[in-house]
Formats: sequence, structure tokens, C-alpha cells
Amino acid sequence: MSTSYDRPLDANEGPAGTTGWGPPGSPPPAAAPEAASRPSSLPHRLWRGRPEDPRWARPALLGLLAATLLLYLYDLSASGYANSFYSAAVQAGSTSWKALFFGSLDAGNAITVDKPPASLWPMELSVRIFGLNSWAILAPEVLMGVATVAVVYAAVRRRSGPAAGLLAGAVLALTPVAALMFRFNNPDAMLALLMSLACYLVVRALEDGRTRWLVWAGAAIGLAFLAKTLQAFLILPPLAVVYAVCAPVPLKKRLGQLAAATLALVVAGGWWVAIVELWPAASRPYIGGSQHNSFLELTFGYNGFGRLSGEETGSVGGGGGPGGGAGGGMWGETGWNRMFDSEIGGQISWLLPAALILLVAGLVATRRYRRTSVTRGALLVWGGSLVTTMVVFSYMAGIFHQYYTVALAPCLAAVIGMGAGLLWERRGQVWAALALAASVVAAAAWGYALLHRTPAYLPWLKWLVLIGGLVAALGLIFAGRLTRPLALGAAALALVAALAGPTAYTLSTVDSAHEGSIPTAGPAGASMMGFGGGRGPGGGRIGGARGGFGGGMPGQQGQQGQQNQQGRQGMPGGGQGMPGGRNGNGFPGLGGDFAGGFPGGAREGGAGGMGGLLNGANVGSAAKALLEKDASRYTWVAASIGSQNAASYQLATGDPVMAIGGFNGTDPSPTLAQFKKYVADGRIHYFIDGGGMGGGRGQGGEGAGRGGDSGTGSQIGSWVRSNFKKVTVGSATFYDLTQHRGN
Repeated sequence: MSTSYDRPLDANEGPAGTTGWGPPGSPPPAAAPEAASRPSSLPHRLWRGRPEDPRWARPALLGLLAATLLLYLYDLSASGYANSFYSAAVQAGSTSWKALFFGSLDAGNAITVDKPPASLWPMELSVRIFGLNSWAILAPEVLMGVATVAVVYAAVRRRSGPAAGLLAGAVLALTPVAALMFRFNNPDAMLALLMSLACYLVVRALEDGRTRWLVWAGAAIGLAFLAKTLQAFLILPPLAVVYAVCAPVPLKKRLGQLAAATLALVVAGGWWVAIVELWPAASRPYIGGSQHNSFLELTFGYNGFGRLSGEETGSVGGGGGPGGGAGGGMWGETGWNRMFDSEIGGQISWLLPAALILLVAGLVATRRYRRTSVTRGALLVWGGSLVTTMVVFSYMAGIFHQYYTVALAPCLAAVIGMGAGLLWERRGQVWAALALAASVVAAAAWGYALLHRTPAYLPWLKWLVLIGGLVAALGLIFAGRLTRPLALGAAALALVAALAGPTAYTLSTVDSAHEGSIPTAGPAGASMMGFGGGRGPGGGRIGGARGGFGGGMPGQQGQQGQQNQQGRQGMPGGGQGMPGGRNGNGFPGLGGDFAGGFPGGAREGGAGGMGGLLNGANVGSAAKALLEKDASRYTWVAASIGSQNAASYQLATGDPVMAIGGFNGTDPSPTLAQFKKYVADGRIHYFIDGGGMGGGRGQGGEGAGRGGDSGTGSQIGSWVRSNFKKVTVGSATFYDLTQHRGN
């Protein structure tokens, strides 16, 4: 492995006054003769790769990508529709082009999901081609995962060689949260891919100073904005600063290029926003997650600064303590150690200590390089993105889920690959050998600590990780003096010890079904606050695949799974309410006696409990038959408070179901007057009782929760119960909106 692998692209390495390849004033080596060595046939070229590649490089890359594809495709359909909230939107977009464009939850275009629609488009096009099924929805996410591994490999290979690129790609593929989210239908898979692509393009721009690379990087960030709004901008500060300082062109041109990239970002991300904001509100769906039917409000409020402060209007409560300190809340404790705690650690942090060590050591190794050093610039691009995103995640007080950390995975992997490559090249220097060994010790020790948190899970593995890592670190200290086979043996042992823990968690992740709004990676107990997890290694369902409370302790899989199954059979929403929260009395900020059930949860067989908000309902055949009867006569076969409940019935029947109040049931859409008009016009057949925060019959009475009695969901629910006939099918309660009481 050598950082001179791709040096013909960069004559700016080394101290000022040198060319970076030899003594001061020495010329750079000539580039490889293209015509003489390039394979003649396309298949041969795809297999052989670039002329300067060693023969094993391209086969190894293709093997890595094939292995990642097979790993992520394994038992993919076990997760069913995964997050039914987004799957329902995919179903709607596969039947209505208007729903596809706006990201509507239903083909009747009542309300959108609470994100822009770009992440839905590949899935919707897939479903249009292959029909509505789990594979058609989730396979595009798998392909995004494989593409992200390829992008990270390509970025690292350009500066550190193919071995470092393969290491980075393997680290990314085997990160548990990556294996989770590249098999799931949340927007994070597309976000991670586009953010990785933006970093790669900025590195390309640092190589030759061409404007086109930076413009494409801006376009990638703009498209990422259309996947998950402002989270895409977290990496903008390091990318802009690194280019402004390190690009090999005059300062005036750098500033102009950054302005052009900004324009590309605005165009790529703003065209859809402009259309939505200018479109007459009466002829488009309501913007889910907003309180005033505005996408800009959604972007900067509920999905934007509200996530940082915890003040998300219409949400379910904030997270960390005041002042950015280490406080606790519904979404976990905030503070510098958040990425390492019991909620997040097993998802992403396995190699995070090692990555931080390698980042610092890599910057030390390149400290005397010129300002325009691409090797250092690339390290700053990926490392800066890693640190910036990690700091924001650590201190954001609003809604925060474990799976958000997939955004860190590509950056972490790239830093590992580049840092290890730089230190390996300098292993003959004492400081570099010690730093390399320290990174391995950090990975092994932290891997041991994470595995120790789940003592019933592969109890022997933590000792293998710890002992193997310490032995490998000892060998790496003397790697510069050992024979090449012995040095490579120490490196191989270090790799095994560092990746053993995350690999085990990744294998447990792909061997589990994950359904609901808040999935988590790894085995049972790996994430103590995970809702909506999957099946643990023991086979019992944990985390409420369609209800219940996730993240059971080790050894509790059977009992937890039995409870969740009972919840799914007892009521459509699954689950029997939420155990007490961090304060022992339920989620903070929601008010009332909350320990026995979720606000807005139904007592009369509705999809209450956690199933009404975070997970879908278990729709029986009788309920399905009821809704499908005469379905073609109505715009919506039913309406339900909360998107997850509505999504389940829509996926079961294939017909539009109106989600009153959006995801939480707290959006003011439709108003009571609008709903009455829909009913009077004969556009809605049934009202499904229960679900969401703003309606149903919760522990605090009708309309318990933040929605309260003044919420539109509560008002609509009260009006329906007072005026229409109740129809009970199994454990589910419906109201026939075509049959008034007394008729």
C-alpha cells in the first residue's frame, strides 16, 4: 500500500519547495502509458481495472461488492413492508403520478409524508415495474448500499491505494447500522449515498481544481436535501472550508467555484420546493408534519432547527437536557459521549475511537505537506464530515433515532481506510507504528466493552476481540522491523479483531426482521431504547415488529416475543402501551398518566398503544373484506387518526386510506369542516377508531396527549362517534360514514 499509488494526479504532496516524490526539485514520475497497457475488450477492462492497479485489485473490489449485495439481500422479504409509513407512500406513488411527485401517503392525495419525496421515487418506480411486494420496495435500498460501498472504495483508492479502499469498503459494509438501513425503506439510505458521493466529488475537485466536480458535489447535496432536508447540510461546512483553503487554484476562483456549487445545490434541491410552494394549496396534498401546510415550515421547523432545540411543534417530545448538557429525555441523553452510550454504541461506534486516532495521526503525518495536498485534503473532507455530523448528533435535543447514525458510517470507513494506509506506509517510524497499534488497541478494547453490554450474546467473542487485538497491536509496534509476511500477519489479525464485533452484530441484523418506525441493529439488548426492532438471535421477536417496546435485555427474547405476539393478536395496533419512560412515568412532555398506554391509544379495539404511532396495525381478513366492499365508489375507503394506522389498512387493501393528522395525528389536516364536507360528498366510507396522538381514547380520556381535545383528530373522532353507526369487526372498531345513528 502506498500513497504514491495515484500520485500523477497530484504534484502537491510533501513540504513546500518539493514535488512530494523525491528530493527537492525532482520531477514527478511519468503516468502509466494508457494505450500500451489498457485492455482492449470491455469485459477484460471491467475485470482488470485501471492499468496502474495491481492484478488483484479489481477482482477483490468486485468480490467485495458481490459479497455486500448477497449479505444485504439475505432474507430481505422477512421485514415485509418494513416501515409501513413509507411503504404506503410507495404504494400510493405506484398508482398515482401526483402522489409520486408530492410524496403523498395515499393515492387520494390527502396528506404527504413528513419528508420530501426523493427517497421514495426509486422504490415507487420499482413497484410500478415489479408490483407491490417487499423485494420491490427494499431491493433499491440494497443497491444504494452497494453503490455507497463502491463510492467509498473509489474515494479512498484514489489517494491511498486499493488495499486501503477495500478496507474502507469492508468497514462500511460491516457496520451494523449500515446493514440495517440499506435493507430498510427510510430515507437514510439515499441520504448516505448522496452525502458520500458529494465527499468523493469534492476530493476530485481538490485534485485538479475543475469547477465541474464541485458543481456536481453541490447537486448531490441538493438531491440529498430532497431525501431528508437539512440533515444533508451537516457536511457542508467542512466541505466548503476544505475546498476554500486547499484547492489548487487562486482564491478568487475558489470563491467563484463555491458560489457555482451553491447555485447547483439550490437548483437541484429547490426546484421541487418551488413547485410545491407555488402550487395552489387547494389542489395538492397537505404537507405532512407542518402546522400551516408549508414545506418551508416543515423544513426549518419540525425537520430542521426543532430537531436541534427539541421544540418540534406537533411532535412527541424533546430529548436531551437544557443548555446542551448531558440531559435525558425521550430520545436519549445528549452529550459528548452520546455516540458511545447504551442506546447508540452498538449501532455505529465500534471503530469510532480507532477512526479518531487515525484521523489525528493522519493529519500529523501530512502536517508538512503543501496547502494543496490532496491526501490531507481528502482526510479533512471525510474526517471533517465525520466530526461535524457526530457533534451535531451528540447534542441535538429533539427527535433522534439510533438509525440516524448511518450518516456517519461512510465517513468513518473512509477515515479508517486512509488513516490506516498512511500509517502503514510509515510503519518504520516509531510514532506511526505506535499510533497504528494504539488504534487497534482502541478498537479491540471498545469492541470488548460493547460486547460486554450483551453478556448472553456470544460470550466468547469479546475475549477473542480483546486478546486478538492486543496481540496484533504488539506485532504492529514492530511491523517496520518484521519480515513482510509477519507484518502482514499482524495486520490481518488486527483486521479480524477490529471487525469481529461489528460483523457479528451485522450478521444478527440481516438475520432479523425489522418493522416499524424506529428499527435498531444488532441482537437483543444492543440498544436499550430501541422501538420497533426485530427478531433476536434466539428467534423470539423483540422490539415489536408491529408493536411493543424494543430492545429487550439479553435472555428475555422469548418472553418479550410472546408479549409482542399477544399484543399483535389482541388489538390491531399490537403492543399494550409503553412502559414508563426515563422518569418512570412515561415519555416526558406528554402529560397525564402515561404509563399504561400511549396518548390517543384506543380502548375500544382501535390501533392504540405504540402500534398506533410507531408501528402499523395487524389487519384481519374480515376488516380487509369490509373496507374492500364497494371501494371503487370512494376516494378513501377509510380514514384513521395517525399515518401508521392508516398505512397498514391501505397496504392491506391496496385502496387509499386518509391519515387524519399525519404521522402523529397532530397535524391540522383535515379540519373538522373539511372532513364533514368529504363525508357529505360521499368520499370516505369508514372511520377507523383509535391511533395517533391527537385522537382515540387514551389514558387521559378522549384526545389525551399533546393533541388534546382541541386537536382536529379529537374533534373529528368525537363528531364521528356521536353521529355514525359503529361496526365492530374482530377487535377493530369502525364507523360507517354512510350510516347515521338512528337511521
